[in-house]
Amino acid sequence: MYKLVKPFFFSMNPEKAHHTVTGGLRVFSKIWGSKALLKSLYTVSDVRLEREVFGLKFKNPIGLAAGFDKNAEYIEDMSKLGFGFIEIGTVTPKPQPGNDKPRMFRLIADEALINRMGFNNQGADVAAGRLKHLKNKEGVIIGGNIGKNKVTPNEEAVNDYIYCFHALYAYVDYFVVNVSSPNTPGLRDLQEKEPLMHILNTLQDLNKAKPQPKPILLKIAPDLSNSQLDDIVEIVATTKIAGVIATNTTISREGLKSNASLVKEAGGVSGRPLTARSTEVIRYLSEKSNKSFPIIGVGGIHSAADALEKLAAGASLIQLYTGFIYQGPALVGEICRRLLKDY
Repeated sequence: MYKLVKPFFFSMNPEKAHHTVTGGLRVFSKIWGSKALLKSLYTVSDVRLEREVFGLKFKNPIGLAAGFDKNAEYIEDMSKLGFGFIEIGTVTPKPQPGNDKPRMFRLIADEALINRMGFNNQGADVAAGRLKHLKNKEGVIIGGNIGKNKVTPNEEAVNDYIYCFHALYAYVDYFVVNVSSPNTPGLRDLQEKEPLMHILNTLQDLNKAKPQPKPILLKIAPDLSNSQLDDIVEIVATTKIAGVIATNTTISREGLKSNASLVKEAGGVSGRPLTARSTEVIRYLSEKSNKSFPIIGVGGIHSAADALEKLAAGASLIQLYTGFIYQGPALVGEICRRLLKDY
């Protein structure tokens, strides 16, 4: 079914297509019987798929990565497509429009996207309000991906993460500290050891003071060197955060086959070109840390084989975004069935 409608969506600007698909799904979900139909088509339920990671029980290890549902608008709708968890955001304290349009581009020959969205979102309070009134999330775990506003200087960035932590704490199951997007000027500088330790230790201190601390994870870029990855392993051990998400989009343009003018667009590349590198980072972190912390693997998962490769490299869970756009919602069930076959 997706193969039939995909050419129509791919004829649109990518951002417009995204809003058309999510809006259409929301309208369809209001029709009597539609939710049961979606669930029967795309959800694979089996206790053998369940995973317990950083103290949370996931009904399956396949999640929807941050960026798809920035404002917690589509959790009920997307939960019918078989995901075990959904990560909202990136959320910032204040609403912000993001970068100028156009800001997302398809590299069809590479099965990839370039985006420079710039943390466009309606703000932490709006997201929290939607989560507060969420009626039925179908047992899906919800993560909150948090970042800083573009206008916030790096030396004050910790305050933005604190604000988002407090705003979302009651409504999400885990947090992700995003310092690895290439689309907010200077943000990746916060991946350096000293500022990163400050942000994570501050959040952990706040977290420990809560009656039920939430897992805090760190999302990292694929462009880090091995010595920087060594620092990440040390930072996780020192701050005692719950784990790492590997990886965000890449600023590399190596090996891309698409139109040169598109390839030159600023932003982060996601999708197939990221498959090998993200797996490499997962394997390095897993081996270097002696599997001492969980890793969520994301980047270039376009098939069940890609998913199994990430899990074999050391990922405990995986997330989809660009592969979901190129392959369609059946990809979630395909991975689940392959996991059951190899169980």
